Amino acid sequence: MSRRYWFPKHYADLVQRLRVPAGFALLAAFLLLAAPSMLTLALGAPVSALGLLLRSWAAGHLAKNESLATSGPYAVTRNPLYLGSLAAALGLGLAGGSLWLLLLLLAVFVLVYYPVMELEEQHLRNLFPDYAAYADSVPLLAPLRAPRGPLGGFRWKLWRRNEEYKALLGFLVALLYLLWRVG
Repeated sequence: MSRRYWFPKHYADLVQRLRVPAGFALLAAFLLLAAPSMLTLALGAPVSALGLLLRSWAAGHLAKNESLATSGPYAVTRNPLYLGSLAAALGLGLAGGSLWLLLLLLAVFVLVYYPVMELEEQHLRNLFPDYAAYADSVPLLAPLRAPRGPLGGFRWKLWRRNEEYKALLGFLVALLYLLWRVG
């Protein structure tokens, strides 16, 4: 079955190359726009931490380009790393106390990361013959259905190989920065 995508391939290819520079631009915006309070930190930090937990759980199930991940969070969403990243970013935006920062983070997710998810889906469809059946039974992003596979099977070896500790370190640095900025 042919799948229709929201973004043209040439656009998705371009933003895939621009992901890292976009990340640096987001960092600059975060540093400039963040105006945290203890209330915004108390609201946003747990959301961000939950996003990181989801990312970590997903990283412990993902053997990139070796096998199709269908267990753990991949049993409820095809993109738990992106969903976790979205929650972590929006949580930090909320903790940062800036509506503009939240809107910018959401816009970057929709305009940069969503097209990249589409590209990755095309790659997975070509790499794994059973991806189409998996995609038909597990939602792209929002986990609105009951799990379609086992939730266990986390492996620390995969977590380390996927370098998920870098996301944790980035979260801790951002949190320390926000604590420092609380006025």
